[in-house]
Amino acid sequence: MSNLSRFLAYFNYLDLRTFIDILIVAFVIYKLLLLIKGTRAVQLLKGLAVLLIAGALSAQFHLTTINWLVGKTWTALAVALPVVFQPELRRALEQLGRGSLFGRRSVLAEEEARHIAHNTALAAENLSRRHAGALLVFTRETGLVEYVESGVKMDALVSEEVIVNIFEPYTPLHDGAVIIGGNRILAAACYLPLTENPFISSQLGTRHRAALGITEQSDAVAVVVSEETGTISLAESGRLFRGLRRGDLEQKLMDMLGPSKAVKDHERQ
Repeated sequence: MSNLSRFLAYFNYLDLRTFIDILIVAFVIYKLLLLIKGTRAVQLLKGLAVLLIAGALSAQFHLTTINWLVGKTWTALAVALPVVFQPELRRALEQLGRGSLFGRRSVLAEEEARHIAHNTALAAENLSRRHAGALLVFTRETGLVEYVESGVKMDALVSEEVIVNIFEPYTPLHDGAVIIGGNRILAAACYLPLTENPFISSQLGTRHRAALGITEQSDAVAVVVSEETGTISLAESGRLFRGLRRGDLEQKLMDMLGPSKAVKDHERQ
């Protein structure tokens, strides 16, 4: 009973400010865990947990040599961790800068998003039937100027016909990625960074790895058509949704590029 009384007495010191403070910290930790989910950072954190346990046990049982080694390891990690976690730190800072760490994102007008989603889905279905590989990247808040400059610049409206012609096999622009900003095709045959996630399937080819890579380093959305299987996939935030049909792809693009349901409901009022 005395322990319970001391525990309950602790709540007497909690006020609204402290409660809000705890909620904010919990929310930030939750977002950070989501950020590193599925990346190599998870395994690195497990290694750090092992070091913490080893340090605590060596101090408890007075294992001087082990405690000294663990202490020196922590000193080395203070320098090494920023280098090892560089991709995750860069991704977190970019998301913080554009506000998406807390849920904000840039969107297109509803009609514009519907037009882009519809024509992209039609083109993907067309290319999928013929097993013609394709990779399309849709910019949102983060600019992709450095990747646009790596390809052939264009200024064309998004349409099924243009997309299909670009990815027609053995044509000059079919190899590489198409980057789309707003309702315009900005460039084709662009080079993208490959994913740094060591846990993805070895069956995924270069297009899928590039789609994951660009969505890990920015808030872009990428659509991939597999040349080998004709499978249509969509990548966002380092996640890959495979085996999509035309209707599924169109709906997902509408959700990711267009205004959310809450925003549309507010505009109707």
